[in-house]
Amino acid sequence: MSQIYEQYWSYTAAFTDLFGYKSVSTLKTCVEFLEEHREEVFSKDEYETLQNNLHDVLGIDIISIRKAINQFVKLGFLKPMLNGYNPEVIDFLQANSTSARKSIMSKIVYRYADFDNSMTKPVQNNNKQINFILKTIEELGHLTDKELAAMMTVNISNHPKGYLTPTELSQYYRTALTSGFIDRKYNQLAHLKNLLGKLDDLVSVNGTIYFETDAKLLFGQDLSVKKIIHEPYLQRVYNCELADESKSVFRSSRPQSMLMGVNNSVLVPSHIKPIKASNDNELFDVNNGLLLPQQADELFEQGYFTFNEDGTIKTSSLLGEGLHKYLSHAQLNKSCINNKRQDYMEYHRKQVFLDK
Repeated sequence: MSQIYEQYWSYTAAFTDLFGYKSVSTLKTCVEFLEEHREEVFSKDEYETLQNNLHDVLGIDIISIRKAINQFVKLGFLKPMLNGYNPEVIDFLQANSTSARKSIMSKIVYRYADFDNSMTKPVQNNNKQINFILKTIEELGHLTDKELAAMMTVNISNHPKGYLTPTELSQYYRTALTSGFIDRKYNQLAHLKNLLGKLDDLVSVNGTIYFETDAKLLFGQDLSVKKIIHEPYLQRVYNCELADESKSVFRSSRPQSMLMGVNNSVLVPSHIKPIKASNDNELFDVNNGLLLPQQADELFEQGYFTFNEDGTIKTSSLLGEGLHKYLSHAQLNKSCINNKRQDYMEYHRKQVFLDK
């Protein structure tokens, strides 16, 4: 094994549930200790005192305690050498919900996390691996699990722009795959994936990591539905067909909303017959789709409004007053109505629309 593969992003977790009682109790004990010893210089004895305090709280062995402390150092919660903690940590501890803690933790690891750090061996240069991963996803749109594993071999200091280009990632991937690195480091990859799964707006779909908002644009709102995910290229074609249809209808160089009378700043491909109810042909049939504003798409897929045969809108009595007003002047463009789409619309009226 060549030397480069001895040096990789090493992250293994003492706690996989960072929002659980043991994890939060560990962090709280560390913060209280650091406050109490704020003016003291790091020493081996002081560090051992912290470990003994955690042993009293958690009742686990010292090796596991050190691993837990170093996990919080690597993630950017605690500073090395008992030198304090980052300011967002107090907000994390005081948060009253898991979702709030998730958002705060996302900020912490994005800003401060460095897997090369440890309590007793601080690094000089902050590599910010999570920051690097997220910026690479922003650049590429997604990362497969194996590409993520290949990124663990990257020396970030060699990439001052802060992310990998597709060509660069491809080179790292080929080298990591042929050397066997990807297969050997499955355990470290699992820990890293678990961490990414705890961050806001990230989701893994069939072994590929996306920003959740992007994934919903590609695959629809219900990301628990798997069968559409297996054909992402056909989904892209479906999206393109809807966009081309709208440009043709409106004689525009850019896609336009098929729903007239509402704000259309962000457009989303929306299935008429829901994904979970569609067979493989229906999933990618352009007639089973409409290009709608994002807010309207969510309401349509949940059944809060539907369309009559002439394209006029029909809203559910369950829809709030503000959303009734939002849709009050909306109507489907008549040029988007054809016989096949009418069949899907009939299904939506009968099976999806909340007619209570």
